[in-house]
Amino acid sequence: MNPLKALIRNRLDAFEREHDYDMGYAREILEISTAALLRFNGVMGLAQYREDVPREAWYAAKLVGTLAEDCGPCTQLVVRMAEGDGVAPATIRAMLRGQEAAMPPDAALGWRFARAVLAHDLEADVLRREVVRRWGRRALVSLAYALTSARMFPTLKYALGHGHSCVRVRVGGEELPVAAA
Repeated sequence: MNPLKALIRNRLDAFEREHDYDMGYAREILEISTAALLRFNGVMGLAQYREDVPREAWYAAKLVGTLAEDCGPCTQLVVRMAEGDGVAPATIRAMLRGQEAAMPPDAALGWRFARAVLAHDLEADVLRREVVRRWGRRALVSLAYALTSARMFPTLKYALGHGHSCVRVRVGGEELPVAAA
């Protein structure tokens, strides 16, 4: 048995247990090509980069991205990570439901910015300036990476036949229906 593949399988197992998330797509890539999975692992730094941006804004951008790609398991994973990072369930529910008025100001700015970017809306220019004014350019990069990486994972999963639509997501012990953005 290839020791590198065994190590990677163990890490995939640990991630699945920690996040209650199916890593079948990554296992498939590993079986096809270890080199391909190692290249894919390189994007994890992009997905985890967060400097100078409030966590609520960062997770809002991630949720906007996963919802846009209609990936239920990916959305649930981001919800679990946000909860584990201390984002209030009420804030997460507001993000998922698109209830901007119920979001704290930081979450609302991240959510509005991400939605405007995906829509190629001119409001993104105004919101971008506001992000930089409030938190700086590293925060802008953090939000851009959060949004980009959140869309990449569902796209990869759908391309490989592992994508599943958003239907219901559990937040703070409560299940709620979710529709794609």
